[in-house]
Amino acid sequence: MSKTAVLEIDGKRYEFPIKKGSENELSIDIKTLRSVTGGITTLDAGFKNTSSCESAITFLDGEKGILRYRGYTIEELADKSDFIEVIFLLIFGELPTSEQKKKFHKDIQSKSLVDADVKKILDGFPKTAHPMGVLSALTSALTAFNPQSVEVSSESDMYNAICKILGKFPVLVSWAYRKEEGLPLAYGDNTLGYVENFMKMMFESPVEKYVMNPVIVNALDKLLILHADHEQNCSTSTVRIAGSSHAGLFASISAGISALWGRLHGGANQAVIEMLEDIKADGGDYQKYIDKAKDKNDPFRLMGFGHRVYKNFDPRANIIKVAAEEVLNDLGIDDPVLDIARGLAEVALSDEYFKERNLYPNVDFYSGIIYRAIGIPVPMFTVMFALGRLPGWIAQWREMRLNKEPIGRPRQLYIGATERAFVPVEER
Repeated sequence: MSKTAVLEIDGKRYEFPIKKGSENELSIDIKTLRSVTGGITTLDAGFKNTSSCESAITFLDGEKGILRYRGYTIEELADKSDFIEVIFLLIFGELPTSEQKKKFHKDIQSKSLVDADVKKILDGFPKTAHPMGVLSALTSALTAFNPQSVEVSSESDMYNAICKILGKFPVLVSWAYRKEEGLPLAYGDNTLGYVENFMKMMFESPVEKYVMNPVIVNALDKLLILHADHEQNCSTSTVRIAGSSHAGLFASISAGISALWGRLHGGANQAVIEMLEDIKADGGDYQKYIDKAKDKNDPFRLMGFGHRVYKNFDPRANIIKVAAEEVLNDLGIDDPVLDIARGLAEVALSDEYFKERNLYPNVDFYSGIIYRAIGIPVPMFTVMFALGRLPGWIAQWREMRLNKEPIGRPRQLYIGATERAFVPVEER
């Protein structure tokens, strides 16, 4: 017999089915609540207890520190796979065969050329423009250069649109960076892998040959995999709700970029570096800030420690910590800010106060360290996050459209003025 939840209001009982997910999590299906109760809704600020959809893409258990894409653990994917394979897995549901992977990468490359007129749009931004604003605008502008809407029921139309955004997005990311740095814009090199090509577009100097560092490529590949999807977070939910109106893929992705821009979401790794810079400016005594973080009367909080979802540990942090150490050791960087970061991490990992509260360094802490070490400026950190999250956004948009989900339309609990008479202006 299937389980039901019973709600009793003013002596009346209402039953609602309880659905079970593939990992045995339970969810009360209340889609008929308002109609059967005569207008009653639930109040759940921030949707912390609301499943907005059924999804087969990512499983996340914050209490146990589990993250899986399509059933594969994040640890195994980061160790054995690469970003192209993970993109394919997230969007299409299965790991690609060798031939599928080659074809997919080739098809992405074939769609990577960005119309030259997009450069004119980029020229309209000042060098001081934040690269996330630039990226959101350029991504939205792709719609103008690809005016034909995606026929979701057509497998070929959907596939072409996916390859287009995957091919052009790294170009736009590199252009946002090079605009800020005053460098000439670059196009890709289709003889290179996806990550290697992106690195070349980002960092190649017009006056010397760019030499690829495999340690950095490996670290960046892992970072992109770790950021590729994270269930129904703020930006992903934004992509899905924008797409539910049948907004196109490019426009929906642009909306997701804007949501990711927020300091409480994608801006967390930027906040880490800003905190480290503040500690350096104050003399570099990180133990002082450890003590401040422990003081309940002190408003200071360590950025990059603990996680809103993971109540135990962030499984992504364990993976990227190793990559961060490899990058720092390989580059041999002498940077006081990175030394402070290492010191904070070592203390926090051994201090009972942090261990008891599960305040471990998270993925944002280590990603900020890597980005700084390889020369990516702080305003670009969230842009790099967007590059990694792109396949998850695509997968979620595609799933939402194929499932024919209804347009997103949350309700509210009105707490404003009740009906009142209008008063003419001369009588107020």
